[in-house]
Amino acid sequence: MDLLDDLKYRGLINQVTDEEGLREALKKPLKFYCGFDSTGDSLHIGHLMIIVTMIRFQKAGHLPIALVGGGTGLIGDPSGRSTERQLNEHHVVEGFSERIREQLSRFLDFNGKATLANNYEWLGNLSLISFLRDIGKHFPLNYMLAKDSVASRLEGGISFTEFSYMLLQSFDYLNLYEKENCRLQLGGSDQWGNITAGLELIRREGHEEPAFGLTFPLITKSDGTKFGKSMGGAIWLDPEKTTPYEWYQFWINTSDDDVINFFKYFTFLTKDEIEEYERKVKEEPEKREAQKRLAEEVTKLAHGEEAFNQAVHISEALFNGDLKSLSAKEIEVGFKDVPSHKRENKDTVGLIDLLVEAKVTPSKRQAREDISNGAIYINGERQTDLAYTLDEKDRIDGKYTLIRRGKKKYTLIEF
Repeated sequence: MDLLDDLKYRGLINQVTDEEGLREALKKPLKFYCGFDSTGDSLHIGHLMIIVTMIRFQKAGHLPIALVGGGTGLIGDPSGRSTERQLNEHHVVEGFSERIREQLSRFLDFNGKATLANNYEWLGNLSLISFLRDIGKHFPLNYMLAKDSVASRLEGGISFTEFSYMLLQSFDYLNLYEKENCRLQLGGSDQWGNITAGLELIRREGHEEPAFGLTFPLITKSDGTKFGKSMGGAIWLDPEKTTPYEWYQFWINTSDDDVINFFKYFTFLTKDEIEEYERKVKEEPEKREAQKRLAEEVTKLAHGEEAFNQAVHISEALFNGDLKSLSAKEIEVGFKDVPSHKRENKDTVGLIDLLVEAKVTPSKRQAREDISNGAIYINGERQTDLAYTLDEKDRIDGKYTLIRRGKKKYTLIEF
C-alpha cells in the first residue's frame, strides 16, 4: 500500500486537504514540515505519534523540516486551551528550543536528509507595520473568529497576543513554501484551523503550485482516559524527566484493548505482523507478547538498545526479587521515586535501628514485629533475625541497600 493508505490503516489521518492532489504530489519527493513550540524544556509522549509519522514520510523518500517554535513559543498557541498560556522570557524559550532540537535529533536524520529550522529566525526580525500590511490584510476578522482555536476561547477571553498566533503560524507556512518549496504541513487535530489558514495565505499571495495539510487524531485510551499520563504525571521524552525504565514500564502496562492501536501508531511493524499480534492478544492474552514487543520497539526507538536492555534487566530483577544483580546505576533508575534515607555513617548498623532511623517503621516495637512476621526484606531477601546487623555485604556496589516492608513499600538506603 502507498503512504496515505498505510496512514489510513494505522488510523493516523484525521483530516486532509485535497487527498487526491496530495496522493499525486507524494509520487515524488516532497518537502513537509511540522512545528514544535518551545513552551517547555521537553517534548512529551503526545508528540511521539507526530515524530514517528514524520519518520514514516522520511522512509518513503520525503524530506522533513522539523520547525522549532522559538518565535511562536514566545506568543503561545490558543489551540486546545481554555486559558492564556504563561509567557516566558526570550532566554527561557531559547533554552527550551535547544532542548527540543536535541530531542528531535534522536529521531530524525539531519545530515542532509532532514532540515531543522527555528521560526525565530524570520519572526524575530519582523516589522510590525510591514507584517500587518502584508500579512494581516489577508485575514478577515470573521474568518479568524470562525476558527475553533479562537471561537472556543471567546467566552472566557483571549488576548490579542494569542489571537495573533494564527497569523504567525500561517506566515511560517508561507515562508517555508517560498524559501524551501515546502508543500505539506502536518499537525495534531487541534492545528487544523492554523494549517488551513496557512494554506489560505499561500493562495492569497498568488501561488499556484498546490500546498496541503494533514492532521492526526487525538489519541485516547480504550477506557476514555487521556493518553500519555501515568500515576506520576506526564511521560516525557527527556530521559532525565522520565527514565528509560519508566518509559518501558508505561508501554509494557498497555491494556489488551489498546496494544494493537499503539502498534499501528508508534511502531513500524507491518500490517501482517500487527495482525499476528492481534491474534495472540485474542488467543493467548496471558503471555502479553504484544505488550513486550511494543515496549521493546518504542523503548529502542526513543532511547536506544542499551537503555532497553537496562529497562528489561531492572524489570526482571524486580519481578524475581533478585535485586543484588542490579548495579548502582540501575538502582538509581529503577528506584528514582521511592523514599530514601542517606547515612553519613558507614559503620555497621542493627536492622531494628535502621528501620526506625530510615522511617521504614514508626518504632522499635513495630520493627521487631515486622521482622518476626517476615515482612522485612533486604535487597530482595527476607530477613527474620532480630539481631541482624547490616554491613558492607548488604550494600549494592558499596553504595545502596534496598529495604522492603511488605509487598511493595521500598526504602532506598544510601551510604
